[in-house]
Amino acid sequence: MGAKLAGPGGNSKFQVEANSEINVTPFVDVMLVLLIIFMVAAPLASVNVKVDMPNAVAKPTTTPPKPVYISIQKNGNIYVMDNPVTLADIGPVLKAQIGKRDPTKERVYIRADKNTQYGAFMDVMTSLQDNGYYSVALVGIDQNKGKGS
Repeated sequence: MGAKLAGPGGNSKFQVEANSEINVTPFVDVMLVLLIIFMVAAPLASVNVKVDMPNAVAKPTTTPPKPVYISIQKNGNIYVMDNPVTLADIGPVLKAQIGKRDPTKERVYIRADKNTQYGAFMDVMTSLQDNGYYSVALVGIDQNKGKGS
């Protein structure tokens, strides 16, 4: 609500009158800008090229199995997931971890301390091969993302 000051013809020096008109100019300006934006953006959102696409017949993929990790500490301790194992027990423990899946197709991830003895690492690799695990991945730290798994 606004006020209007009257001219010099009144009784007092300033006469105040109520002004109940709403200024709609800013509202109209905003609405016109939005109208222009939608008029420009609407044709960009539609596809003008007509294509007769075939039906998708691919079977839905199943969720991948939980990865199996073998960790080798600097002192030579070996872990399958979070469970400590001996070198001789790697095969049976891995078999229990992967269940009925084919060990020749199962990928095993090896995490080793950077100061691990090469012999301890090779002992684990030999044990994996002896038990039929031929797909092995080595896990390291991604320098772009900081510390990894």
